[in-house]
Amino acid sequence: MKKILVTLGPSSLSPEKIRALAAFSPYVFRLNMSHVAIEELPDHIELIRNCSDIPVCIDSEGAQIRTHVMEGGGIALIEGRKVEILAEPVIGTERAFSLTPRGIASSLREGDVVRLDWKGAALRIVQSGADKALGVVTASGEVAGRKAVDVNRAIAMPAITEKDKTAIGIGLDHGVKHYALSFANAPEDVREFRSLAGPDAVVISKLESESALRNLSAILAETDEALIDRGDLSRAVPLEKIPFFQMRMLSIARAMGKPIFVATNLLESMVENGIPTRAELNDIVASLLMGADGLVLAAETAMGKHPVRCVEIADAMRRLFAKWTMNSTIDDIFSM
Repeated sequence: MKKILVTLGPSSLSPEKIRALAAFSPYVFRLNMSHVAIEELPDHIELIRNCSDIPVCIDSEGAQIRTHVMEGGGIALIEGRKVEILAEPVIGTERAFSLTPRGIASSLREGDVVRLDWKGAALRIVQSGADKALGVVTASGEVAGRKAVDVNRAIAMPAITEKDKTAIGIGLDHGVKHYALSFANAPEDVREFRSLAGPDAVVISKLESESALRNLSAILAETDEALIDRGDLSRAVPLEKIPFFQMRMLSIARAMGKPIFVATNLLESMVENGIPTRAELNDIVASLLMGADGLVLAAETAMGKHPVRCVEIADAMRRLFAKWTMNSTIDDIFSM
């Protein structure tokens, strides 16, 4: 049976929701440290443990840049306006905001193009310094807090942040066995992560960068399991190539005997709607046919309006897939 990995968040971190989700026997309940405050982590783990026997998976921040907290949850950037990016954390406004990890703004250089969030906002750096950078908005768009940011050149970042190290320590204190490494770019990243999580940990390496693609076999050799994050990967490679990269990654992982999961947009419309689109259901089946060992629900269950219904749909799809064969007739499918 294919696995379902369920991300918990504001929409689902309640005893009632956790118990309802656990009824579908997900592989893990995932806590994304990009969105979980470190002081909240122990309480979240205890809540999950008190409501279910499903293993907890701590998903690291990893080597990624994100927006910090924004005023009112989000701001609007307008083309042509100037905005400061501060090294020290502030509540972001249309005039000034900050990024995580702390101090990363000092790595920006004149001429850098910075894309923020998923709604098209971009700016070009026109002045840089130790404590802040100045940018001119080149494309208008809305920018929310704790959203992905990318720059048009590689910026050296540690594979494991200080927050990640603290989170792993908390996890070990609570007996957590599953840990996901975000932005696993090289095999040495996985080795370092395992040295912190311990030899008994189940390490899931997340493949979401060009470096991960180019070092895929070496990363898979070091990890226990892998996860294709199609969202962040689409910021690194052309969007139209994502299906082809997915097919190749799944093929290589299967050949190496490494379980591999697929994430991002599987049931994205259900963040708002009570039913999925036909295209989403086809995407799920296509991913399973390509060889995915499991499906990852992220925003759908962490932030969406229908977290339990999303898992119900994913569970129904995996059960149907388990019954289906290439020789299934029309009558067979009706009776499944």
